Amino acid sequence: MSRHSAPPVPPNSDQAELARLWGATIDPELLDLAITHRSYAYEAGGIAHNERLEFLGDSVLSIVVADHLYHEFPDLPESDLSRMRAATVSQEPLAIVARSIGLGDFIRLGRGEGLTGGRDKDSILSDTVEALIGATYLSLGMEEARRVVLERLSGLLDHAVERGQTQDWKTILAEYARSQGADDPVYTVTGRGPDHSRTFAAAVAFGSGETVGAASESSKKHAENLAARDAMLRLDPDFIHHHD
Repeated sequence: MSRHSAPPVPPNSDQAELARLWGATIDPELLDLAITHRSYAYEAGGIAHNERLEFLGDSVLSIVVADHLYHEFPDLPESDLSRMRAATVSQEPLAIVARSIGLGDFIRLGRGEGLTGGRDKDSILSDTVEALIGATYLSLGMEEARRVVLERLSGLLDHAVERGQTQDWKTILAEYARSQGADDPVYTVTGRGPDHSRTFAAAVAFGSGETVGAASESSKKHAENLAARDAMLRLDPDFIHHHD
C-alpha cells in the first residue's frame, strides 16, 4: 500500500459520543489528535499523531493520582504510595478504563494495526487514554482534568491498595533483589522498526550479571515493566501465581 493511500476510517467517528463517554468536551482539534495513532499518521502522509499528548497526559495523570493517594491514605509510607500509583497508572489498568468506554472503536489506526487487533491492544488503549488526559488538560485546565481522571479511574482507585501489591513489577523486582542480597536491577532497552511501528525490547539483569527477564512492547516503560514481571516469573513463580 502506498504511504499516501487513505488510511481506514475507525468504526466510530462520532466525536460527540466520545466526549460523552469520556466525560468532558475537548477542543475538536485536540480530540482528533488524541485519537490519532502513529500508524494512521504515517499512512495519512505524515500528519501529527498523539504521542506528544500522551507524554503530557502521563504527567497529569501521575500528579492527579499521587495527590489523591496522598490525601486518601495519610498513614501509608512513600513506598506503598509509589506502588499504588504505579499500579493505577500502568498499561493494564488504563486499558481497562479504555475498554469501559469502548475507546478502541474511536482510535484512528493504520491498516496494519487495525488488521492485527490494534483496537484491543493494551499498549495502544492505554497510550490513547493518556493522550485524552493531555488533551483534556490543554482544553479545560487542571481541575477539569483532575475531575475526569478521578471519575474514569474511580474503580481502580477503590482497589489501589490491592493493586499496589502486585502490578508495579519494577519495584517488586527491586525489593526482591534487596531481599536476596543481589545488585539492583539494571535495564537495557533497544528500539527496532520504523517510527510509525516501533517496538522496544527490554532486558533486565542484576547489576552486570546475566539477563533474568526480557519483554517487548510498544513503549520503553511498558517493556521494562513486563521484563521485570518476566524476571519474577522465572525467579519466584509462586509469587506470580499468588499475586498476578
